Amino acid sequence: MSFRPGSRIFNAFRPFFRQQRNQSTAAPEQSGFQKLWNSPVGPKTVHFWAPIMKWGLVVAGASDLTRPASQLSLNTNAALMTTGLIWTRWCFVIRPQNIFLATVNFFLFLTGATQTARILMYQRSLKGAEGQAEAEGREIKEELRVVAAKVEGAVKS
Repeated sequence: MSFRPGSRIFNAFRPFFRQQRNQSTAAPEQSGFQKLWNSPVGPKTVHFWAPIMKWGLVVAGASDLTRPASQLSLNTNAALMTTGLIWTRWCFVIRPQNIFLATVNFFLFLTGATQTARILMYQRSLKGAEGQAEAEGREIKEELRVVAAKVEGAVKS
């Protein structure tokens, strides 16, 4: 028995060795859930679960909107803002494109930018308050000198 091309035995097993190329096999129509489940960014992949977990960062950043700016970290919020910006762009470069991941990263950028702006405005207001306090301190010091000179003059006379 030989398995040369053209022999009867080889031809009997041909479907196992070679796929027929001319067959048109139309995939059955899938429902919306099946399309999501079987998609390259569906729940069976990390491309789905990574954004789900990252929404926790967005929610935590949004909940920090109720905290005073003095209690927020500039470095942490600047890092969240930068991470969100970089990964939003990257989500459109990688394949498969993951719009869900791009969305969560964009909101992470917005949250980080909002908090960073709040912190910087707070720090600027502190510097303005320091300058104002120094000016008021100089005025009070001058008034005290005038009063001390009057008291000294009154004591001498």
